[in-house]
Amino acid sequence: MTNDKVKALHVEVAEKLIEQLKKGTAPWQKPWSSGNIPAFELPYNAVTGNRYKGINTLSLLLRGHEDPRWLTFKQASANDLKVKKGEKASLIQFVKTTSLVTKRDENGKQVLDEQGKPIRVNVKLDHPMVTTAWVFNASQIEGMPVLLKEGADDLSWNPIEKAEELITASGAQIVHKAGDDAFYDLFEDKITLPLKEQFDAPDKYYAILLHELGHWTGHKNRLDRSMMNLFGTDAYAREELRAEIASLLIGQELRIGHDPGQHTAYVDSWIKILKDTPFEIHAAAADAEKIFNYIMALGQKREIVADNQTASQKKQSKTGTTSNYLSLGDTIAYKDTLFKVQGHLKQGRLRMEDLGSGNQFILSRNDNLYASLLAVKQNPAIELAIEPGHQQTNFPTQIGRH
Repeated sequence: MTNDKVKALHVEVAEKLIEQLKKGTAPWQKPWSSGNIPAFELPYNAVTGNRYKGINTLSLLLRGHEDPRWLTFKQASANDLKVKKGEKASLIQFVKTTSLVTKRDENGKQVLDEQGKPIRVNVKLDHPMVTTAWVFNASQIEGMPVLLKEGADDLSWNPIEKAEELITASGAQIVHKAGDDAFYDLFEDKITLPLKEQFDAPDKYYAILLHELGHWTGHKNRLDRSMMNLFGTDAYAREELRAEIASLLIGQELRIGHDPGQHTAYVDSWIKILKDTPFEIHAAAADAEKIFNYIMALGQKREIVADNQTASQKKQSKTGTTSNYLSLGDTIAYKDTLFKVQGHLKQGRLRMEDLGSGNQFILSRNDNLYASLLAVKQNPAIELAIEPGHQQTNFPTQIGRH
């Protein structure tokens, strides 16, 4: 299942992508059907149901299996499933932040449960550690249940309406002009698109708009990526690669699709970049996940603000008081970011998570952010009055299709 000369995952993915880009068969080059059904599904774990992230998404997509389900040898065995003879596993990697260790008392003695077995607990590592695992596709497993594919009529939402909700929630400035150009202008912090009537279908309009919204997230007031790039440069192509992968993820999530023919101009640049710097695909995939999380959180934000406002009003009506503290599980929208209380620490500190980027940090009650989040929790209407930040830079640049 393993090999002494296994290539680094980013090198393997870069090589496979170069091969497929030359053939026009890279994941984001594949067309969607007219019914918003993709030619493939994003890979996910068959046991947990969780989608694989970052470079793992591309690595497993490039294996060419139609079934999106994957599982480890251990997961297969635990479910009385058997790997077919001769099948080879695929490498994935993930960041490990905790380690399962035996619980011990203050004297160093093992703590046992009622059955006399050692109790195992998760302990946070001092430093995150990149580790690897091997997974098999469902098609490589004997006895796997048949996959029931979702059709357009099975969706519980309207893709067009969902896309419009995200765009509205973003507060992004959008200008329509007759012509063929679609781009994001960093200097003016606005997106320019052709007129709506120039598109032959609404899904194509929103697919391109969401792609440009991916560039919009790179502004210094949002995800703060390097955006001062001239058209035709490697740096420009790198930003397009991030937006293209993010567009793939968002298109699948919403079932809005994407337009695979819009960015063929960058193929040669992408091939050159991946040849010269294979690790670029790892960085691009990681940034694409951040873009995806940020944009998808935009829709969640308004829903959470509205829900929190309703809950706060009900609580005040019932008790006449509001909470003076942030509590475990609180999810608060503040300044275009969703913050969640993930745990309580000593001395009243909290372990927080930025749901848009996935970053975690420690928050003290003395921090200004604590007071701001508490104020929004007590009166969610405060957040509803906050408009997305707008800050111009000194140099103009346009990112997108020309």
